[in-house]
Amino acid sequence: MTGHPLDRPIWAALTTKQACLSSGGPEAKRYPADISPFAATPYDDPETLARLAALIPSGAAFVTVAKAAAVPPGTTVEKAAPLIQMHAVDLAAAEQSDEVIALGEKDAPEMLELATLTRPGPFLANTHKLGRFIGLRKGGRLAAMAGERLHVDGYREVSAVCTHPDFRGRGYAGLLSRIVANRIRREGETPFLHAYADNTPAIRLYESLGFRIERELVVQMLRRD
Repeated sequence: MTGHPLDRPIWAALTTKQACLSSGGPEAKRYPADISPFAATPYDDPETLARLAALIPSGAAFVTVAKAAAVPPGTTVEKAAPLIQMHAVDLAAAEQSDEVIALGEKDAPEMLELATLTRPGPFLANTHKLGRFIGLRKGGRLAAMAGERLHVDGYREVSAVCTHPDFRGRGYAGLLSRIVANRIRREGETPFLHAYADNTPAIRLYESLGFRIERELVVQMLRRD
């Protein structure tokens, strides 16, 4: 693979910091089906793409993220969209809040429920095992959360930033994003994140936090025939 590792962020994660979660061979890898639908290859030639398709059970869905769209044989594209990758350049300081709590295994059902409602990106029953998550509770309900997803040498992704519709407009997404990103920076890594290219409100929020657009990618939701 040539270029920057984050040109193919899923492949980079599955072959470095999250290699322990990967299955597949030297030319195609995926996460466990209950953790993430992400799968990747280092190249887009037909032979390599065929190896990726062979990892996916018939009828199952999976997601790829790379600089260019490439469709493995025997799969159908259900959705494809431009994606913006942003890196923290001038990170805003994190505010202190006693209301922010660490989320863990006991919170997993509520985390999945919130992510299913708000759709910040693929989030499955065990996605919370990819990194550390924090959240805010209001009246006993999980009002907002944010956490980590892809982890690559030198880089860690801020992800699953979402707020329940009943609690939007209170700055929770910005607060939690800053806390997660600043923790990553303190640990000597660069925070990065992804947003759909047409999600202008999210991009503006992240720009206000000190993230800048680094590259354009393509996300594909595919299904094995």
